[in-house]
Amino acid sequence: MNTLHVPALPDFWWPRSFNTWPLPTLGEPEVGHSTLLMEGIPLEGGMPFYHESILLNKVVEYLAPAEGKLFADGTLGGGGHTEALLEKGSCVKGVDRDADARKYASERLSRFGDRFEAVAGRFSEMSRLSEEGKWGQLDGILLDLGVSSFQLDEAQRGFSFRFDGPLDMRMGESEVTAADLVNEWSEPDLLKIFFELGEEKASRKIAAWIIQERSKTPFETTLQLADGIEKLLGRRGRTHPATKVFQALRMTVNDELGELRRFLDSAADLLKPGGRLAIITFHSLEDRIVKQTFRHASREEIDRPEWPAARPNPDLRYRLITRKGVAPDGAEIKRNPRSRSSRLRVVEKILPTTLS
Repeated sequence: MNTLHVPALPDFWWPRSFNTWPLPTLGEPEVGHSTLLMEGIPLEGGMPFYHESILLNKVVEYLAPAEGKLFADGTLGGGGHTEALLEKGSCVKGVDRDADARKYASERLSRFGDRFEAVAGRFSEMSRLSEEGKWGQLDGILLDLGVSSFQLDEAQRGFSFRFDGPLDMRMGESEVTAADLVNEWSEPDLLKIFFELGEEKASRKIAAWIIQERSKTPFETTLQLADGIEKLLGRRGRTHPATKVFQALRMTVNDELGELRRFLDSAADLLKPGGRLAIITFHSLEDRIVKQTFRHASREEIDRPEWPAARPNPDLRYRLITRKGVAPDGAEIKRNPRSRSSRLRVVEKILPTTLS
């Protein structure tokens, strides 16, 4: 296996460490996003939920599903993107570490028979999953990063402060919880994730407050933390003051940036020549990692000041399909405000001699 060298990034990908790669303007960081079509899927108690898959038409356009093609959806969620690929006659392996997601998606997509398979695992483990499942090389891979809507909308998952629930935020079952972080981590460590992953200006104040409050009563629920932050900072505008803290905790609990880097390191080996990799990001740090990796892996030559001449790029794997991140249009943002910070980037696997 030829492992792609993902360009080294500073500890925790601190945005201020990048002098040559300015942060893209992606709007307010999101707590999560939707992965579901405008169709009802019954939750416990018979309550359906309705959401729209992000950038669905663009995903279909760039991945070009057709009869006989094989895709992997590394973030299956409720199955919205997967359904669109299946409807074009393709086969899809839907990967998700969330057992609830696999259950709901399997029920939703049962009409497609053996053209769909829900696979338990993380997308960073896709190489192993492919080998064990004897998938063969893929025509395309999709990642829709972040937390899915039915995770956000289920109080017991603890992702959202719109409901009171346990301070959990785990996408799978084996990770530590958000409550573990806020009750056990040191003030400097909390400050670090709030500032670097949440890009929260009041990180120092919030971290100090958490240390003080947990000495009296441990944090156990989402509203206990969210309401406390709101009282501490006050509320200005439409964005809840706890939004960025919840984002940072969720990204840490689930090691979201680490998962992405590990996936990118070997993604090209999963694709056949001409196969495409499409990734939807929602956070500036995610987008930076994807953008840098795609750009580096699509350059024929690399150069350094100390070299007498440019050299062939040993990491050449892709051709850029989207030169810039593709954003949702105004109509989609109006229909689905959670899409507003999303960006889609797409590359196509090439043989080194075929790059034009």
